[in-house]
Amino acid sequence: MLTPPRFPVTAGVRLRAGVVNGVSGEWVEPASAAPLTLIYLHGGGYYSCSPETHRPVTAGFAARGFHVFAPAYRLAPEHPFPAALEDALGVYRGLRADTPARTIVISGESAGGGLALALLASLRDAGEQLPAAAALFSPWTDLAVTGDSARANGRRCAMLEASTLTISAAWYLGGTEPRNPLASPLYADPAGFPPLLIHVGENEVLLDDSRRFAARAASSGVDCHLKVWPAVPHAWQLFQPVPEARKSLDEAAAFLRAAAEGRVADRARSAFPASAASLGRSFRGYEHLRTFEIPGTQVAPRSPQCREL
Repeated sequence: MLTPPRFPVTAGVRLRAGVVNGVSGEWVEPASAAPLTLIYLHGGGYYSCSPETHRPVTAGFAARGFHVFAPAYRLAPEHPFPAALEDALGVYRGLRADTPARTIVISGESAGGGLALALLASLRDAGEQLPAAAALFSPWTDLAVTGDSARANGRRCAMLEASTLTISAAWYLGGTEPRNPLASPLYADPAGFPPLLIHVGENEVLLDDSRRFAARAASSGVDCHLKVWPAVPHAWQLFQPVPEARKSLDEAAAFLRAAAEGRVADRARSAFPASAASLGRSFRGYEHLRTFEIPGTQVAPRSPQCREL
């Protein structure tokens, strides 16, 4: 449904078409060898966008030293749930044929972030070895759209409105119950998931999708790191000329490397500092980050598993 512009790619990054286990996509690679392979699942409400539209992010990860594969997973409404999940599973299993799980990491934004979490749940339920870590940008975890932020931030986010979510969900679900945990990971049991980093903006309609999932992950013992950014729009990582976009990718790349090397717990504070004094300028932000608070939950705002960053 969307013909993407041809975004310029960072110097030193190579693009090539690829197919992994029958799923077409795009490899985005650094010029030199890299120890980690990253599966990037693009957003777009499960009905639009492509690997090409998300080259600012995939090329950004490649420039930071990752071999990136972005699958062109099937899109709704022609291919409703669980087509996208089946494709993501196929890619992961295809890579696992010759790549150790400890050297695979996952990332995605919006619908792609929710798809990444559904992929983790599916692999865990199947008894398969999970990837080393996941970095999620404003993941869409609740296709029932029950979060308070969907209404409270309805006029505050420049990129996404709650009405768009309900339409996209209907197309993707195709009659599936919206609280199906493999469509809406908020309702999944995240026990056993690898370390997670979640970035979300405080003005986003999907803010509560991140907050509530992070609380659920923390209560299940997952090593989860949530950072709420001031004054950024949904999927701000796509705007790489903006300092906040580059900073988000910097932190995600550092987190994924540290997690793959087993260093997340030790380096969480030093590698991903809480201060945002240098951020928020381009988006007229503040010089602090909001506290991680989830009203009505039993998870402490500063739980040892889900760290405010």
